[in-house]
Amino acid sequence: MQLDHTFTVPAGPDDAWKLFHDLARVAPCMPGAVLDTLDGDSFTGRVKVKIGAVQMSYRGEGTVTRDETARSMHLDLSGSETRGAGTASATVTATLAEGPEGTRVRVRTDLDITGRPAQFGRGIMTEVGDRLVQQFADRLEDLLRAPAGSADPAPVMSPAEPEAVDLGAAALPVLLRKAAVPAAAMLFAVVLVRAVRRRSRG
Repeated sequence: MQLDHTFTVPAGPDDAWKLFHDLARVAPCMPGAVLDTLDGDSFTGRVKVKIGAVQMSYRGEGTVTRDETARSMHLDLSGSETRGAGTASATVTATLAEGPEGTRVRVRTDLDITGRPAQFGRGIMTEVGDRLVQQFADRLEDLLRAPAGSADPAPVMSPAEPEAVDLGAAALPVLLRKAAVPAAAMLFAVVLVRAVRRRSRG
């Protein structure tokens, strides 16, 4: 499944690219994620998601490579549920370019997921991705706007549990839209049957 997103951060490309080199500071901007270890270009971490009353926790690892000339960052990610058989793997490419209001970040994600989240399909996963990327962009903007030296870099080792990001709330509008057409068709059928019955009785 391929997902494409674009957002803008209020900083010049040089400053934004410098921040993207610091995974210890950028990783906490991703909702539901915690960075556990960082060793050069390799890292491990955890992600916790919530869909309704069901919570799922993933533990995984990844590597990052960068193209300094193109200001492009490529991540290879893989993980599995800590209490379940679900797996997730993704390749994420983020490319930075100068925009009219700062730096435009284009993100392409090739996602392969199994287990309970796989049932949602592309439409819902796209909606969820849109909202997660927007939250990430908002947090990144806050980080870039913070005065220099006002906050220490996030610790690499983090024993705290990640705060679950509620995917159910993000998926609900899409689920309702998908259900609207079948529901309308069913309602029309009920009305039609009743009308026919009334005419036959008359």
